[in-house]
Amino acid sequence: MRDFPTERLDPRIKSVWRINDAITVALVALVCIVPFAIVCAAAPEEAPWALVVVAAEAVAAIVALGLVLAVLPPIRYARWRYELSPEFLDIACGILWRKRYVIPFIRVQNTDTQQGPVLRAFGLSSVTVSTAAGSHQIPGVDNATAEALRDRAAELARLAREDV
Repeated sequence: MRDFPTERLDPRIKSVWRINDAITVALVALVCIVPFAIVCAAAPEEAPWALVVVAAEAVAAIVALGLVLAVLPPIRYARWRYELSPEFLDIACGILWRKRYVIPFIRVQNTDTQQGPVLRAFGLSSVTVSTAAGSHQIPGVDNATAEALRDRAAELARLAREDV
């Protein structure tokens, strides 16, 4: 069995995950709570049961927010690893469902770097390696490392195709 990959993501990715997940939880809570809040305001005779639903959804949102802010990011960070070798890219991730991807460079078609507004604010980028079967992403490395990874993966893919 292959050794576990050694490279870790940049620790700032935990803050990025917290912000992204907090925004997601807030939007989902808003979408779930607003219709029942409207029922409370528009139909006072229906207010008792609608208030119970609003309260339950608010509690669920607070619990989910606590989970995505305090519990999940350190665990997710500890489980995320990658390694770039001359033959393949090895990615290991997942908390409950652990995944291990070994992508041979002979199969790589494209390599990209991406930055959203939150990643950009933290000086991080994501590296995406695409094959015919799909794309695999290394989500949070500093900009210089991301560019070096992208260029190295593209070079290794080119060399692997020349060897065939």
